[in-house]
Amino acid sequence: MNGLKTTMLLAALTALLMGLGYMLGGSGGAIIALMVAAGMNLVTFWNADKIVLSMHNAREVDASSAPEFYGLVRDLAQRAGLPMPRVYLIDQPAPNAFATGRDPDHAAVAATTGLLAMLNRDEVAGVMAHELAHVQNRDTLIMTMVATIAGAISMLANFGLFFRSGDSQNGHGNMIATILAVIVAPFAAMIVQMAISRHREYGADAGGAKISGNPRALASALAKIAGQAERIPNPVAQRNPAAAQLYIVPTHVSELFSTHPATEKRIAALEGMAVHMGTSALHTTPRASALSPVAPPPRRRSALDPHGRD
Repeated sequence: MNGLKTTMLLAALTALLMGLGYMLGGSGGAIIALMVAAGMNLVTFWNADKIVLSMHNAREVDASSAPEFYGLVRDLAQRAGLPMPRVYLIDQPAPNAFATGRDPDHAAVAATTGLLAMLNRDEVAGVMAHELAHVQNRDTLIMTMVATIAGAISMLANFGLFFRSGDSQNGHGNMIATILAVIVAPFAAMIVQMAISRHREYGADAGGAKISGNPRALASALAKIAGQAERIPNPVAQRNPAAAQLYIVPTHVSELFSTHPATEKRIAALEGMAVHMGTSALHTTPRASALSPVAPPPRRRSALDPHGRD
């Protein structure tokens, strides 16, 4: 059923791309759009990990270059019964993480240096377990493909501004096509992204909590990084907004327009899992709200901080 839904969603995005091509270039435009969509699907299928990792200038690490972080991912992968993924670090202050790859045998996980500096070991484990749950649920391919096709739809919609004809007979029709391309098409792509990501994020939260064995650690991590992910600029997401759906917490959190569920709802679901599993409370510092950052002890750094900062 999950595979059928994935196929239907990709078909919907491809049909939308063809429809835009027809509006902007007639039957020839539709054929070109179909060829572009087929090419993107094929290239993305075989190179999903390379596309995303290159986009973020990620660098691969191993047991010698990042022993604690690499060892943590290795232990979590073993607990999840997954092949060891490739592990990457991104030199970026914005705290975030993602997983990519076409299947568990070709998966990669990445985290920013900002995330490792902000979270303690249990919280980093919760975040990376969430990403491994995406790998386990085979979400990584579809998330990357949707981001790629949705980005192409937005690009084609913007190109619609340059396809207006000076012919007075077709001017009205071209104006309507341009309005549909610029406004309706990106909105439709966003709806498809929302339909994919919200369900999958809840599933990855639950799967990550089971892999790590500590739902409250993941809840605490989400609470810490949610506000910071909005405040600290993310140049990759600014250049390609469709990439935001790959992250554990998006760069713009909104109940209506986000590709992710509201962070408060995700935390509440994880707290419910913690009660059911009987795990102990992680929070030791009082907080004003569910999204208030937890202040770390004075001058104590994360054991996984790649820069070794205090």
